[in-house]
Amino acid sequence: MTTNISIIGLGLIGGSLALALKRNPAITITGFDRSYKSADEAYRRGIIDSIAPSVQSAAKNADFLIFAVPVAATAALLKEATGWQLKSSVIVTDTGSTKQPIMEAAKGLIDKGVTFIGGHPMAGSHKSGISASIEHLFENAYYILTPPSACREEDVDRLKSLLKVTRGKLAVLHAQEHDQMTAVVSHFPHIIASSLVNLLASQEQQQPFVRRLAAGGFRDLTRIASADPIMWRDITMQNNLELVNQLDGWLSEMHTVRDMLKDNDPGTIEAFFDVAKQFRDKLPSVAQDAAQGALYMQFDLHIDVPDHPGVISEITRILATKEISLTNIRIVETRTDVYGILVISFRSAAERNNAAAVLEKETDYSMQIL
Repeated sequence: MTTNISIIGLGLIGGSLALALKRNPAITITGFDRSYKSADEAYRRGIIDSIAPSVQSAAKNADFLIFAVPVAATAALLKEATGWQLKSSVIVTDTGSTKQPIMEAAKGLIDKGVTFIGGHPMAGSHKSGISASIEHLFENAYYILTPPSACREEDVDRLKSLLKVTRGKLAVLHAQEHDQMTAVVSHFPHIIASSLVNLLASQEQQQPFVRRLAAGGFRDLTRIASADPIMWRDITMQNNLELVNQLDGWLSEMHTVRDMLKDNDPGTIEAFFDVAKQFRDKLPSVAQDAAQGALYMQFDLHIDVPDHPGVISEITRILATKEISLTNIRIVETRTDVYGILVISFRSAAERNNAAAVLEKETDYSMQIL
């Protein structure tokens, strides 16, 4: 028996989800995107099986209806969907990174007896659009589900069963709990990273060399500030209350730090860094097969190579011979707070770990997975 999946929005998330779901041969995927160019590419690449002429058409025969568009657009479509013709057994879900606005927007559907379960696959990429879709995007990443309180357990299980092929780590949370936690570990860090970059930018006019010094640990620390500003504008507005609460806590912490610096007591300062180090060192690592966390991350391998001609081509040749793809490679000039001269980025922990094993076997370079 064929299961009909309709995906609204064929960008990175919608396209990657379609590719992952197509691991199940009993699934047929209909796609819709307001950009016909994206929908056509998805069809030509076999990411979807058919293109719907409209959102309503895509929804009509769906067993599972998945909204993979920004949260504001999803909320608007969920309100419109109360007037659509849907199967009585359909499960509607989404992929948005904030859940309380989505659950609020879905109330009209839920009141009509339609099953809606919020969803958030906590994975991403530095690329966007249907052309960036990859089948393994969600592997080992948390995939959060936020069913309403009255949702039947068997419906949650049906959605879990569908999503199992993504190889994500499925977890069920309350929408408010989800938004509070993602504010802490994802949304607020983006604000901090952007603030640090803006602070650096404001100092560059007086100290132009500071840009070069920022090429090491500062660049890695603030990597997430390179994310799509429109997407993060929307996320910040949608999770506004939780972010204000986090900022209040951060300001309180900064006042404590300011007092510590004014007192300049060596024991207090050392304890400050030690407590942070101890807690940070106990956080799960993707290198240890833990699930990917809330922040998009590249999987970096730091290699301490000698500075002589041909060393980079040697490493890339070895990786190419083993058919290991990389996404980025760079020389680090400021290394007081990072390991190694060469940093190579990969699409997944598995590819990075495989590369490390190959290079350790083929070379005598020291390397570290961070």
